[in-house]
This record gives sequence, structure tokens and C-alpha cells, in this order.
Amino acid sequence: MFTTALLGAAFLCYGAEESRRLHAERRAEHRLYLTRPEIMRNPRENTPWQVLYHSQSDRAFIITMGLDVPSFDLILEAGFQRRWDSLPIPRRDVNSCAKPRIFRRSLDAAGGLGLVLHFLNSTMLETSLVQIFALVPSTVSRYISFSLSILLLTLREMHHARIRWLEGDEFEQRCDLVCKRHPVLTGAFGIMDGLNLPVQTSSDQHIENATFNGWLHDHFVKCVIAFCSQGEIIGCRLNCPGSWHDSRVAFPIYEKLRTSTPEGYYLVTDTAFPRGTQQTAGHIKAPMKDGTRLPLNPRLHSEAMIFDRQLLSFRQAAEWGMGALQGSFGRLRVPLPINYEDHRGDLLENCMRLFNLRTRLVGYNQIRSVYLPIWKEGEYDRVWNSFEDMLFKDQRKSDRVSRFHLAIEYE
Repeated sequence: MFTTALLGAAFLCYGAEESRRLHAERRAEHRLYLTRPEIMRNPRENTPWQVLYHSQSDRAFIITMGLDVPSFDLILEAGFQRRWDSLPIPRRDVNSCAKPRIFRRSLDAAGGLGLVLHFLNSTMLETSLVQIFALVPSTVSRYISFSLSILLLTLREMHHARIRWLEGDEFEQRCDLVCKRHPVLTGAFGIMDGLNLPVQTSSDQHIENATFNGWLHDHFVKCVIAFCSQGEIIGCRLNCPGSWHDSRVAFPIYEKLRTSTPEGYYLVTDTAFPRGTQQTAGHIKAPMKDGTRLPLNPRLHSEAMIFDRQLLSFRQAAEWGMGALQGSFGRLRVPLPINYEDHRGDLLENCMRLFNLRTRLVGYNQIRSVYLPIWKEGEYDRVWNSFEDMLFKDQRKSDRVSRFHLAIEYE
């Protein structure tokens, strides 16, 4: 009797195990993600990321992560490595107060920073990051979220990555830079423009309506960014609903113009921003609209036309600034996640602060002469100049970061 019962139990166990095996095999046939046996065994040895990192090539770092080697190392030393080594990576099955076991992690601090910079600078899917860093998909997602948060904490402490309004003599210094090229724009110290970033659609009707832009017939989050004449971001408002008008999004910057800007100094914008309100009177100037009545006096007419042409010329700097943001940070060219507002806000702020870090460390002229030619080589020039006319799948196909790693893989 006992033997029969034992055999029956063994048969049931075998049947259950066989059922699980067959179920796993059926799932594997339709699985759309990679598992550990299908990628490189050790993420810390001979992966595409390890080859790239140990090359210490400025060119390779600029293509894939948007920073040269010294800038990458500066972020590590400024607090990213300390936070990576001292903070636990959030997950449901781990105590949030537990001591991190850094030697059990698949990546060291440099790998974590490399992963998040690859993510921000590319349009590639996480499948490509799985192959480059030899991590399973769940680990990639978890490491990106953790790295975004500690990168933002680090950048907020870095002097070179700060975003702040001008003070004192800085207005005159930035104005002098403008007047060297546009002599009649006395008082201009910067430019301001709006930026629409594509976002995923939401199942929530209220969020769906808030992000839908009727003028562009699609879903966006809206940002307004102010640049000074040195190319630095001095003010911004990020992650606002796409249905809002630029002037509503820019309200905090209007407050800076009203309370923290000396008389006679102004930002140059397009005609979307109001200029005649009491709040911003004299602090915002824009090119003339069609149909604007000009003075009949020939001299005044000529002066008005010269001033307008120089306003229009200087305002093109805003187009370069926005292009530099979306051209270098590929993640801003594909739909951002709709369900994780905090994650999206961290992503956007990281991009703005990294932009300032690069501008201050490398310099505006150096970015144009060294970084841009590398980013815009070959087919990348189309992505840089006309990405808004490209389908998202074509942008991913032309992504400079994934193409760099493909070149390494097959050479």
C-alpha cells in the first residue's frame, strides 16, 4: 500500500514538472525578449560596452554617450559612483534600507552611467541595450530607472550642470556677445522658444485630452526653454501638457523677467509669446508679424526693418539650441512614457543639465566644431536637420549609437 502511494506521488510530481516544462517551451516560442542563455555570460567581461569603455576614446564616447572621456569621469567622481555604491537599487523583493551588495551587481558605477547615457542619447529599443551591456531586460529597466535618479541627484550638485537666471553684470556681458554680431539689438541677452516632445497616448481620457495638441494633431508634452547668448540654458519649464499654449507654460520665466531682470534687457522670441502685457513689457521682443504697420518716415522705416531682420537672425539661435537638444539626446525624438510622470520629468531634467554641463565644459564653439561633425556624419545629418519629418521607425534605424555598436560587432 505504501509503495503504491509513493509511486502515485512520484507520478504526480513528474507530471507536474513535465507540464511546467512543456508550458515553458510553448512560451519560449512566442517570447519577445532575450534571456540569460541567449546573451553574453558575464556583463563585466568583453561585452561591447566593456570594449568601448576600455578604449577611452573621446570620439567613441561622444558618439554613444554625448560626452568626452573627461566629462564622463567628472560625473562619476562628482557623486554618481558614491551613490551607485552606497544606495540599494529599488525592487519589490528587497528591503529599501538594506545595505547594497555592489559586488553582486551586473555592472559597476561606470557601467551604470554608461547605460543611462546610452539610453538618453539613442532612440534604440531596450533589446539593443540588452545586447550591448549583456543584461536581461528586467535588469536593464531597473538599472535605467535607478541610474536616472542618481544621475539627476549628482547633476543638481554639479556647478557646471546648474540651470540659473543671470545676475548683475552677466546681463551686460551676454548682451555684448549679441551686439558683436547684431549691433542694433542693444539689451538682448538670450532667446526663448517652445519645444513639443512626442508622448505615448493614455487610456485615461483626461490625460489623453491634456496631451493632445489640436494644432499639430498629435500627443505631446510641452517645454519652454530660455538660452543665454553663450548657449547655456538659463531657465526652463518642462513636462507640461501638450494642449497648453507656450505663453502659459512660460509663466515662471515671465516671473524671472519681471522680478529678476534689469530694465532695458530682453529675451528674443517668436510671435507666440505676448510682448505687450504689463508683466513682460519691454522684456520680450519678437520679429514683426505679417501686416504690421511700419512708420512712414523713411529713416524710421529703415531702422525698423534693420531691427526686425537682426531679431529674426538672432532668433535662429533658438532653433540651433532646440536642434542640439533633440539631435544629441535621441530619447527626446521618440514618444516618451505617459504613465510615469516623475520618470519622464527626471529624464527631461537630466537632458537639460547634461546639455549645460557639456556647454560649459566643452564650450559653444568647440561643440559646433568637434561634436556636431561627429554627430552629423553621413546619414546622421538627415536625422539632425529633419527628424520631425521622419517616422519613428526610421529614426531608430538611423540611430547613431546602435549603428556604432553594430560596426564594432562586425568589424
